[in-house]
Amino acid sequence: MENRIESIGVNEQTPREIVEELDRYIVGQDEAKRSVAIALRNRWRSRQLTGAMKEEVIPKNIMMIGSTGVGKTEIARRLAKLVRAPFIKVEATKFTEVGYVGRDVESIIRDLTEAAVRMIRQERLEDVQDKAKEQAEERILDVFVPEPKKSQNPLGRLFGGDDEEEKDKPADEPKKYQAGREWVRKRLEKGELEDELIEIDVEESRRPMVGMFSGSSLEGMGDNLQDMIGNIMPKRHKKRKVTVAQARKIFTQEEAGKLIDMEAVAEEAVKVTEYSGIVFLDEIDKVAVKGNSSGADVSREGVQRDILPIVEGSQVSTKYGPVRTDHILFIAAGAFHMAKPSDLIPELQGRFPIRVELKSLRKEDFERILTEPQNALIKQYEALLATEGLALSFKPDAISRIAELACDVNEQAEDIGARRLHTLLEKVLEDISFRAPELTDKDVVIDADYVNERLADIVINRDLSQFIL
Repeated sequence: MENRIESIGVNEQTPREIVEELDRYIVGQDEAKRSVAIALRNRWRSRQLTGAMKEEVIPKNIMMIGSTGVGKTEIARRLAKLVRAPFIKVEATKFTEVGYVGRDVESIIRDLTEAAVRMIRQERLEDVQDKAKEQAEERILDVFVPEPKKSQNPLGRLFGGDDEEEKDKPADEPKKYQAGREWVRKRLEKGELEDELIEIDVEESRRPMVGMFSGSSLEGMGDNLQDMIGNIMPKRHKKRKVTVAQARKIFTQEEAGKLIDMEAVAEEAVKVTEYSGIVFLDEIDKVAVKGNSSGADVSREGVQRDILPIVEGSQVSTKYGPVRTDHILFIAAGAFHMAKPSDLIPELQGRFPIRVELKSLRKEDFERILTEPQNALIKQYEALLATEGLALSFKPDAISRIAELACDVNEQAEDIGARRLHTLLEKVLEDISFRAPELTDKDVVIDADYVNERLADIVINRDLSQFIL
């Protein structure tokens, strides 16, 4: 299992290859990409070490500074997907919204461990799919061809009580049973019974105790109590009428769950969390304190001091066991419009040695964002409207005009970065999206004139754009 754990959350890509992978989804921000690529490669390097030095080398946490919509969250999210590492995004403001009664900061690590458990469990489920499908097929056969009932009295044969019953049974009954199963099996393999309705027993899922202990330092106790009650209560089953195709999915899922050793999953998840976990702390600037702390500022400084032990390295109790945070990579991000990184408490500043400033997006960046990434906005809208039979296409002058307007509105109103493009494109395509099922002309071409027509109010009335966009 050690080799398996060592491989999770670490890959052998070079920093250049990591940046190239991030370039497929994120435009610009080369400095930030380089920083996270180096941090990722350093994880691989640390795994190659042996002895005491391996434990001494800890990740260099990163602080990303930049306004909203420039790609901070996307960089961290894509990074986690790239390495199959447990990843969570939390907002620092969640711990201060209600003054001194914010969420317990240790819930960050508990949530990260849950993410690791889900990830490891999913991998184990994929490993046992073939075996689970075989067992699911046998259960479906049991529904169509039930096993002949055996003697109800296990002592009957000893005392001769069921001899007459045994004599009355046809000698060829086992053969008929096997022949029946083989006949049904062949029909199942040919797909002839997929739409047949059958009645099956399914395990009834319990409702989680939503909200129990949430928002308090006792939430970990709430998790443990819920698990304990779940183990004590017997599993309930209910009858359902489903098609064979649906039954196969249900049975496969149930059988796969039985084949997984959840204790081994939990043990592996704890190790993966400790050595591969990535925590993205957003809105870190909102807990910064300027000048002398008083009033609400005391709460914000208190949150910083609560976060500090986790970032420094401590042990957090989870329902899967204690988790050490020494080797978890923390990526903090904030706009820092009203505060600056130096307004954070010195101890916390020191735990984020790598500082990266993300640049505001320009017109050229917006044009690339609209067209280049694999999940580019224009590609998304083209795919959506293609479901209605529409062939949507944008001329270069239309893309240039949308990018120019996004840049102008960001400068005159609040700068929300690439998120401005979502608003503008929705406005441009609103009429087409509404009339798509009724349009007879299935070739739709968007040019600069159409963009100007749809966004005429915004172009003419700059004050109005502040409220609409």
